[in-house]
Amino acid sequence: MTVTPLRGPRNGIPSSLDGAHRPVVVVGGGQAGLSMSRCLARAGVEHLVLERDEVGHSWKTYRWDTFCLVTPNWQCRLPDFPYGEGGYGGTDPHGFMVRTEIVDYLEAYRDFIDPPLVEGVGVTRVSRDDHGTYVLETTAGRLTADQVVIATGGYHTPITPPLSSPLPAGITQVQSEHYRNGSQLPPGEVLVVGSGQSGAQIAEDLHLEGRQVHLVVGNAPRVARFYRGRDVTDWLDDLGYYRMPVTEHPRREAVRAQANHYVTGRDGGRDIDLRAHARDGMKLYGLMTDHRDGVLHFAPDLTASLDHADEVSESIKDTIDKHIAAKQIDAPVEDRYTPVWAPPEDPTSLELASSGITSVVWCIGFRQDFSWVDVPVFSGRGAPGHSRGVTSAPGLYFLGLPWQWTWGSGRFSGVGDDARYLAERIRSQRGLTSSGGRGDVCNVLALGS
Repeated sequence: MTVTPLRGPRNGIPSSLDGAHRPVVVVGGGQAGLSMSRCLARAGVEHLVLERDEVGHSWKTYRWDTFCLVTPNWQCRLPDFPYGEGGYGGTDPHGFMVRTEIVDYLEAYRDFIDPPLVEGVGVTRVSRDDHGTYVLETTAGRLTADQVVIATGGYHTPITPPLSSPLPAGITQVQSEHYRNGSQLPPGEVLVVGSGQSGAQIAEDLHLEGRQVHLVVGNAPRVARFYRGRDVTDWLDDLGYYRMPVTEHPRREAVRAQANHYVTGRDGGRDIDLRAHARDGMKLYGLMTDHRDGVLHFAPDLTASLDHADEVSESIKDTIDKHIAAKQIDAPVEDRYTPVWAPPEDPTSLELASSGITSVVWCIGFRQDFSWVDVPVFSGRGAPGHSRGVTSAPGLYFLGLPWQWTWGSGRFSGVGDDARYLAERIRSQRGLTSSGGRGDVCNVLALGS
């Protein structure tokens, strides 16, 4: 067989993996996979990390030029490597790292933990043989493992709505992961479909560039950036929201499919107010339902969607107000949000030929794609069935999924807690011994377990 050359082999890893065996293989070398490696190493568990591209690839390749975190830097808490003192050494905990700084953070973490990492190796199939051993088909050969952690996140395939007829050939179409800036789009007006975190930020990015933007608004909620003297995330952290396990959330597992609140860390952090953008010229529409004969059709729900987003934001402020009153915190009083614009009517159609629209940016989310994991642990919709990342197949785990256990599970803030939990589960399995003791730093945190 032809073996794909490996990039950057570490710790004496051979150039071919064909026929190799490891107690544990971690698939994915992003923040989840690196966190898993750190905790396994602390627990004394031999393992191997396989990364299809290179560390930080998604952040380098699939983010727009002005991309930045929407959560403050202090929430970046990879195991043993928090953003500030005693870890990465960042000096702006309440700032928001931009794309290049996020890559620097991940690469610094890789260098800090020095994982048994092989880059440039894709895993094309994971199965389990009759003896319970996992078999991994890769671009560098076949290897086996006693246990496997799938740490490839939960956002894989971008979604395009199934419109009844295709858009005109002259319209440029770009997925959010391939959008960089307005200059890559042809002159003319731009339709952005979706108002979650990516859609709202990309629409704003184009709006600030001076482009005429048409935004299709969905049901994503919004949240204020600051309230009563602090970032709202600071208040929510005090309230314990980020430590709430999914089993205690009012929506339980259904929260995993909930759209993220739109807000931005751009320019030091601020609200994204779609009403203000509409007042200043952005054109808003309700949910896109169809395309027929060159005409886009929308549900008459724009007013309801904007009102809902405001209600969610104000309800969060209500919760903060109650917390401040209960704890008798000295915090400045702040006026509540007053809408600066309202739709005169809910538009239900848009003729493309006369609109001036020459490009569309699709921002309606991603589907999970674990079709390469050939182990029966999935629901009918292809989502992995698990309890805090532990599946029904002994020795198979997932890490980095949205709301895997807490709000931060798929983020820099909480993925380390999940990795600690899985490392302890993996270490305790029969046949694995810990040469380095239990590893105090990576013991299970008491997060509702």
